[in-house]
Amino acid sequence: MTLRRLPLLFALAILVTAASSTKTSDPSRLTVHEWGTFTSIAAEDGSAVEWLPQGGPQDLPCFVERTRFENIKGILSGTVRMETPVLYFYAPESTTVNVTVGFKQGLITEWYPRAQVTPTVFSAATLRSPWDGKIEWKDVKVLPNATETFPTESGSSHYYAARQTDAAPLQAASQKEKFLFYRGVGRFAPRISATLRNGQLDLRTSDGEPVGGVIVFENYAGSIRFATGRGLSSIQTMPLPSREGELNALLRELERMLVAEGLYPREASAMIETWRDSWFEEGTRVFYIATRKSVDEILPLGITPAPTAVERVFVGRMEVLTPRTLDNVRRAVMTEDMGTFGRYGRFLEPITRRIAASLTGSDRSAFDARLQRAHHVYYGSRPATPACR
Repeated sequence: MTLRRLPLLFALAILVTAASSTKTSDPSRLTVHEWGTFTSIAAEDGSAVEWLPQGGPQDLPCFVERTRFENIKGILSGTVRMETPVLYFYAPESTTVNVTVGFKQGLITEWYPRAQVTPTVFSAATLRSPWDGKIEWKDVKVLPNATETFPTESGSSHYYAARQTDAAPLQAASQKEKFLFYRGVGRFAPRISATLRNGQLDLRTSDGEPVGGVIVFENYAGSIRFATGRGLSSIQTMPLPSREGELNALLRELERMLVAEGLYPREASAMIETWRDSWFEEGTRVFYIATRKSVDEILPLGITPAPTAVERVFVGRMEVLTPRTLDNVRRAVMTEDMGTFGRYGRFLEPITRRIAASLTGSDRSAFDARLQRAHHVYYGSRPATPACR
């Protein structure tokens, strides 16, 4: 080798070293945490009813991407609303990952940053065929030292609360975010069933495995009651809560459960803050922690390079339509009490369907007429949700 070539080789060695320093020297030190919610409504026999999970007001910023509908209405019916799963990434240095999430018996409906989604357009044929959705993010940069500059809009949205963690900023193409976000609608049976009998809830798990933590919650006209259960067996009876409690005490218990399942404290806090205005609204519901096995079966996750650790914590939420709820809504319909009527939000359709099914003859006719009037008054008086272009 001549002396003339040594400077050139030395310069090339410096360039190679500089280029490799932008990648994580040890990708196995990558850690990924995820949280999300499965929302369903219990039928009288405890199983999940078919409803319109997207029937509520638009609650996501317009920069979030959505599936398109072809020659059908833009609302899907299903048994489960898979709500706001977010994937957080932690790494000592910058690295690049590819992420794929499947959705067995479900369809992906919203996501951010931009991704490859299957299917991206919903048609009548799509809805008739077996649901098997998928989302894939390629070449996502994990940038632990990057400045946090994420998109925002003027309107409020609980979407932003999920950013309040110590996770690394991400970049997919030109889009930046603190997490990978996706949502969907499923047609699978939730892991738990809840049947109300004589003021008690019979809880059963479909796979026969015990439930690690359960909270039974009630809110009627601002009066909050809850009861907690730990280490419940596959079949368990819990009474409806009888003593009033403080919401802050419930928040502390819920955060403790989430951290015990593997979330970091700031992640647990961000999850609770994201759903504070929805989880604790009017009505009766059961919260439970979905097993890791059931989450992996419903939402198979693939990440390359493979992380050292992956935590996936999903909260199941099952609405229980108690006689008190049904009586409140029926009375609100018949008297045009829009304050009470509106407190049940996106669950109004399955609630009023249950009420109507219990009526016959002139009672059914009167209720149907009043319900049509209530819809006209309630939705006509609400400000229109701005449409995203």
